Amino acid sequence: MALTGSLVVGPDCNGRTIAIVDGIVAAHAPDETPALHCSDGEIVPGAVCAHTHMYSGLVPYGMPQPASPPENFLEILGKVWWRLDKAIDAQSLQASARDYIARALLAGTTTLVDHHESPNMIDGSLAILGDACAALGIRAVLCYGATERNFGREEAVRGLAECCKVQASPLLRGLIGLHASFTVSDDTVREAGDLARDFGTVLHVHVAEDMADVADAQARGSAGPLERLLSLGALVPGSILAHGVHLSADQVRAADAHRCWFVHNPRSNEGNRVGYARMLSHSTRVALGTDGWNADMAEEESALARLAGQNGDAGFSGRLAAGHRLVAERFDTHPEPLAPGAVGDLVVRTNGGIRHVVVGGRPVVCDGRLVNGNLDTIAEAARTQASRLWTRMATI
Repeated sequence: MALTGSLVVGPDCNGRTIAIVDGIVAAHAPDETPALHCSDGEIVPGAVCAHTHMYSGLVPYGMPQPASPPENFLEILGKVWWRLDKAIDAQSLQASARDYIARALLAGTTTLVDHHESPNMIDGSLAILGDACAALGIRAVLCYGATERNFGREEAVRGLAECCKVQASPLLRGLIGLHASFTVSDDTVREAGDLARDFGTVLHVHVAEDMADVADAQARGSAGPLERLLSLGALVPGSILAHGVHLSADQVRAADAHRCWFVHNPRSNEGNRVGYARMLSHSTRVALGTDGWNADMAEEESALARLAGQNGDAGFSGRLAAGHRLVAERFDTHPEPLAPGAVGDLVVRTNGGIRHVVVGGRPVVCDGRLVNGNLDTIAEAARTQASRLWTRMATI
């Protein structure tokens, strides 16, 4: 199946028509190009989720709570998220990814920037994610978050090697990933930067999500995790820094000057009790992610507005739209969505709902239903695999 296509969408209720040729928006399309009519709908850009974890897609299917409530972020990681990622196998990862992708598309999200971790199944994990993305038709940017927290340096080497296996396609790009500064050695940080330069890509890493990351970097002799990553040469310009909750205004400006991207994840930050990323307003390069929460970006944007109001942050606007610029850097396309030269990803909204979704010039949702899968079948597989996953988690 071709990953991209040619399509003319429109005119919509505003008289707007978008031509897509070979997956890229064009000024015009050949006369014989198929058309998707939408006179009763409105054409808008597809949404970008700039940081997520597809392996958490089974969480809504009843993930059990820990025996004792976690008291802080490190306990939340140890009792919840790190138990989950250790339990993942190929079958549960495939089911999780397919369910997550399907619901993202139905919500109008056309790109996922994923940061994956499954320490007991590193080899081949990104291929499973890539295959799920291709099958359902979403655009994706993938990496494995290399870490040493379970099996030491050898674990990190395998994680970085997994990043290097991603084969670029019209709808797929690979990044080099680190979990976070506080779970990797200097050698691993240096290697990640070298690989990013060798492969012509960038780093994707959690930075200062919690004060534990800051304290660890300071104990290693750096002012903070940002300075540590910079000093060891890991932050190639364009690198993606998730969270940045506990950075100062000056640190944010320093990352901005290095042309790094920040990704704000307000629902996750609230749920994991790490705080609000107030200082990100000092950057001009802040996109919006979900950190594994569902990829309904309208929900994330609503949460951002609510939390920004509670925290006196007047500089939060434009983060969802900024995701298009981040994607354009990775796919070498025009940064303005729906302009000629931009990726051919769009949504047709009718009466406030998602009617059609197009990714790379190919319809992937039509009349509110998946084109390349059945949501009921996908959800049933997710329920089955979730039950198995919770059983394995109980033994970890």
